Amino acid sequence: MTKVGIIVGSIRNNSFSEQIAKNVAPLFPEGFETEFIEIANLPLYNQDYDENSPAEYTAFREKVKSVDAVLFVTPEHNRSVPAALKNALDVASRPWGQSVWDGKPAAIISQSISGLSGFGANHHLRQTLAFLNMPTVQQPEAYLANSQDLVDENGKITREDTVEFLQGFVNAFVDLIKKHTA
Repeated sequence: MTKVGIIVGSIRNNSFSEQIAKNVAPLFPEGFETEFIEIANLPLYNQDYDENSPAEYTAFREKVKSVDAVLFVTPEHNRSVPAALKNALDVASRPWGQSVWDGKPAAIISQSISGLSGFGANHHLRQTLAFLNMPTVQQPEAYLANSQDLVDENGKITREDTVEFLQGFVNAFVDLIKKHTA
């Protein structure tokens, strides 16, 4: 069984990113298991913790170690990733030389309530993942605009063409995972 961790960049309860991620999780094929990895409880990264990490850091690092790949679903904050997501990336990449991200295949879905679709967040996250040595799905790129119009009151994506696009995106991610975990 291949395990895919899903990290939602927004820590807001029932955020659009979380709703989208919950729609994407069932699109993975048989033989793949998804698991949401929480980031809201992580204290801000501080190098002073490298020698004596908080329990939350240790648990988070162990959870990331336990998955084979990571899907990031994130909004854009000020043309970049939310602070909680950047913090999670930092926490699991330290202490220096002990990054638990190393070599894990990744994919990014960015979303925004505007027409820009989280483009800035997507590309800033790609830059960080490249440094962390995480092979990342290049095509198709997943930018979802006007996310408030994509989901109904129950958090389900209402547009079939969006679901079809996301299925193709997941298929490309599965191919990347197979290539790097074989």
